[in-house]
Amino acid sequence: MSDFFNLAPVLVVGMVLGAVFFGGLWWTVRHAASSRWVALWFFGSLVVRTVIALTGFYLACGSDWRRWLAALLGFSIARVLVTRLTRSASLVAGDGSHAP
Repeated sequence: MSDFFNLAPVLVVGMVLGAVFFGGLWWTVRHAASSRWVALWFFGSLVVRTVIALTGFYLACGSDWRRWLAALLGFSIARVLVTRLTRSASLVAGDGSHAP
């Protein structure tokens, strides 16, 4: 039971990092398409999002494999949540520019 309380904050950190990573990807896709330098937007976004995620994982997890596992689980949960939220937001907005 003590392990759960030690790993719960790391799970939340993983969820926050996932929300930043995948939310940033969604924001990039929405805004870079109308930019003049699309490739630069995507590459820059990838670098920034990856540096933020890896730094956050390193600071939160250290060398404990259980903490890494909890953080990656939170990251995966955030991916599912962001995907569902952004899919419903684009359907409500009537954005028909992509296939379902």
